[in-house]
Amino acid sequence: MEERLIAQFAERFGEEQAKMMAEAVSFASRVHCNQKRDDGTPFVTHPLTVASYLLDMGMDAPTVIAGVLHDTVEDGDNVQIADIEKMFGKEVAFLVDGVTKLTISGKQTYVTKKQEQSENLRKLFLAIAEDVRVVIIKLADRLHNMRTIDVCSPQKQIKKSRETLEVYAPLAHRFGMGAIRSELEDLSFRYLMPEEYESIKSQVDVQQKERLALLSSAMEKMKVLLKEANIDGSISGRPKHLYSAYRKMQRNNCTLHELYDLIAIRIIVDTVTDCYAALGVIHATWKPLPGRFKDYIAMPKPNLYRSLHTTVMDERGIPFEVQIRTKEMHATAEYGIAAHWMYKEGRQSMTELDRKTSWLRQVLEADETTEDSKEFVDNILKDFLGEYVFVLTPKGEIIDLPVGSTPLDFAYRIHTKIGHHCQHARVNGNVVRLDYKLKTNDVVEIITSNSQAGPSRDWLSIVKTQSAKNKIRQWFKHENREENIQRGREMLEETAKRHAQSLAILMKPEYYNEVLKRHNLASLDDLYSSIGFGGISAGQVLHKLIDLHRKEERLDEMQKKLGEAADRELSKKPLHKANPKGIYVHGDPGMAVFFGNCCNPLPGDPIVGYITRGRGVSVHRADCKNVQSLMQDAERMIEVEWAVDERTNFSATIRVFIEDRPGSLMEVSKVLLNLNVNMTDLSSRSTDDGFAAMEITCTVASAEQLGVIISNLRKLKQVVDVFRV
Repeated sequence: MEERLIAQFAERFGEEQAKMMAEAVSFASRVHCNQKRDDGTPFVTHPLTVASYLLDMGMDAPTVIAGVLHDTVEDGDNVQIADIEKMFGKEVAFLVDGVTKLTISGKQTYVTKKQEQSENLRKLFLAIAEDVRVVIIKLADRLHNMRTIDVCSPQKQIKKSRETLEVYAPLAHRFGMGAIRSELEDLSFRYLMPEEYESIKSQVDVQQKERLALLSSAMEKMKVLLKEANIDGSISGRPKHLYSAYRKMQRNNCTLHELYDLIAIRIIVDTVTDCYAALGVIHATWKPLPGRFKDYIAMPKPNLYRSLHTTVMDERGIPFEVQIRTKEMHATAEYGIAAHWMYKEGRQSMTELDRKTSWLRQVLEADETTEDSKEFVDNILKDFLGEYVFVLTPKGEIIDLPVGSTPLDFAYRIHTKIGHHCQHARVNGNVVRLDYKLKTNDVVEIITSNSQAGPSRDWLSIVKTQSAKNKIRQWFKHENREENIQRGREMLEETAKRHAQSLAILMKPEYYNEVLKRHNLASLDDLYSSIGFGGISAGQVLHKLIDLHRKEERLDEMQKKLGEAADRELSKKPLHKANPKGIYVHGDPGMAVFFGNCCNPLPGDPIVGYITRGRGVSVHRADCKNVQSLMQDAERMIEVEWAVDERTNFSATIRVFIEDRPGSLMEVSKVLLNLNVNMTDLSSRSTDDGFAAMEITCTVASAEQLGVIISNLRKLKQVVDVFRV
């Protein structure tokens, strides 16, 4: 496989470039030499296959080499981006960095893993905005993974398929890569909805055979007519992919028999002139259906797609679709932005490709105005990768916006200042309300006025796109800063008075600095300003300050108790006789004792006691979240301590987040068995992301022993996190 790839690379780029390619293949083979894929094949076959896909797409040399190396940093031992740059140059290193996934530490919690996934996607989108070749490598990587996903566990199949359908297939569509998008959608459909997939597949197979048989005579007739018109062209039947058929049936609430585009006749000719000449031949022979002609050559889609579409009726009254395009248009329809390198070697500072992907500037703007990674990713998925409508500027430029967008969204997409100074809008020549829902083919004109000082707060409930919302919020944040600071300070003071709290006590630097850090703010003025313009609520800030103050009080109390316990140990005070629970209650050793289910203390944990009504003393860990509320009734608190000379066995519960795959439970059980731990209860549930959450109850003698158990479980490769419940 290596020799064939290098030979094909050399044939296209020459022997000099092929030397670097051979070095990349050799390096990847060394890095991945001890690694296997899920099907048992050498791991290096994956990056080599990805590079082969990229070569078939006609990508440039740095992209193909980056395809070979794209997993070396993630999966290699001590391989850094700097190493890639030193050996293969900055361009290759940047592309590899753009597609490298972050390695998640086994000590991170499940929640942190979700945050890491958002941050990972954020970096991917920003890398794409800097160089679109990153997304081509990433899509080739995902395509090979999806083509070989049948050997993976059902949980991994579902996780990867959902991610593919929600992120990577929309990315392929956005960049015009129709062939890859269709295959990714169908593969995801197969694993996410297997019953629906099989049902649609069986129906489509029959329908397409019948429809192709019906259209075969029309295709033969077209060949004769095109030849008579001196038009060189190839004719074929294009089947509709399964997920597209399923979505159309769901959207239109129809059956498969009601879809007329299960098979479209595709005519590929040499020139644009031939496209329109072929259209004339088709319309002169078959009757076109009104309203079903679309000229994507004169008005291409934003994702570069160009073609003529028409629906005509055959002599039996059966409608069928005909698509007419040139060879270059066909390559673009299949490979999207990748076709740019297929027909043009290298890139200049401002190419047609750059103009067609100008929407990526909006991605960079969104990053500048969004602080949270998850919010940023959600914004991109909604604004740029969801369902959208195509509207036109008065000059005929096509702008795509999410379904439900308004003229205000259009204005802010054109330019921030146009949005801020929008006074009213015309759609198709008629004045409309600013909350009008735009439709495909609407011609939108924004009327601005300098007398419109800025946006209205009501606009936040009108705009659909997150980018427009962010720009409006940013205007209120910066334009009225002094007013916002004063207003925010007053709002916080009023909120504190309503809750009978003193800001003089709560506004310690160590408290408000925590609030500033939490909201990524630099100063108190920034905090007051955020409250003033509505970015943060005064109640939210006050409650955080109160929590920090109470936490400090509890910590002081806990440290006092720990100090007293240490003093007793130093004075070698004789051990108290314990009750059956192993607890000594100061002042009343005979009182009944029970442990709080909320924290399940173990010998070695700092503990506090609380006198209940009728049940005796409830013992809690000193750091238990419920101790705060108990301390409000201070007279019922009582000093307790462990009687360590009479330890007994205690029940403790831990939660384990682990990869959900065969053998995981056995590995956990082996660890407990080797530690001679008695497991009394176990429950497990699968999560949506291919993991399992296990709760294990076992018998231990102390907190120290439980710590040893947790430490050993964390050493398992498939374990994401372990913590005490």
